[in-house]
Amino acid sequence: MISELDGRARTWISVSIVAFLAAAVLLPFVGPTRLDYHNVWLRHDPDWSILSRLRLSRTLLALMGGGALALAGSLFQSMLREALATPYTLGVSTGASLGAVISIALNWHVVVGIGGVWAGAFVGAAVVLFIVMGAARRERQLSVSGLLLAGIAINSVCGALILLVYGLTGMSQSFAVSRWLIGGLDAIDFSTLGLYAAVVGPLSVAVIAQARQWNLLAVGESWAATRGAAVSRALFTGYLAGSVLAAATVALTGPIGFVGLVVPHLLRSRVGGDDRIVMPCAFFFGGVLLASCDALGRVVLAPAEVPAGAITAFIGGPHLVWLVRRGTLR
Repeated sequence: MISELDGRARTWISVSIVAFLAAAVLLPFVGPTRLDYHNVWLRHDPDWSILSRLRLSRTLLALMGGGALALAGSLFQSMLREALATPYTLGVSTGASLGAVISIALNWHVVVGIGGVWAGAFVGAAVVLFIVMGAARRERQLSVSGLLLAGIAINSVCGALILLVYGLTGMSQSFAVSRWLIGGLDAIDFSTLGLYAAVVGPLSVAVIAQARQWNLLAVGESWAATRGAAVSRALFTGYLAGSVLAAATVALTGPIGFVGLVVPHLLRSRVGGDDRIVMPCAFFFGGVLLASCDALGRVVLAPAEVPAGAITAFIGGPHLVWLVRRGTLR
């Protein structure tokens, strides 16, 4: 697919890959305490342990998580032809958040570990997926407007249920829930990171490989059908893929917003609407954005930390207002 693109498109993709790799190499060295590079080179503790066990896994999680959210956002925007379509506005991430919050409130995260939160997030996303798909189906066909309206409605319901669960939990659980809802990243073990990469990596490649199909849907369902696309099946697989990307990420990072909105819009304003360019660039630049926000949060108020979700909100909110003011949100 890349071989068919022009020189400018290849340049954008190459730059995004280089930025992604540079972030993976450089950002683990950013933190509230300065590392002794000599000790790191000799693998002496505590510097080597801080770098390898804490900051490296956290940076890799941010890179993959930001990439997954940005790719899901660009997928939903193309598929539904809606500028504000993201995993959050469609209810997927909010459903995953509700499942994760319930697991935290029931202390499953203490008994099972991160697997309990992950299972809760996937169950929540699956329930939302089932409801939205059922509501949007008409005569065995999925409707774009139905998906969007049902997702927005479910988003509101799940948001209200999250507040209800939060209000009914005890002091210790409510603190854990509120901290998780801010959206942030922590160091995780490499086995969990590997499992996450095994889900996100192949699924992201599969989504990007279908960029031509998403280009057709971005023009319109009728146009896509006349060009041989199986519209209903494409909508189903696209919504399912975006939901899994969002649910897997939310389970590990919490509900980090705006990455899936800001990155695709910035790219479309620079490189156009071709998803063969936008989607791979969205994955790599989305990862760079979230990893950079996480690194900034580690140092801006050191030794205290600002959650990455708060920083993405500070960036994404004004950017959205700016897009609306310019009239470029489309």
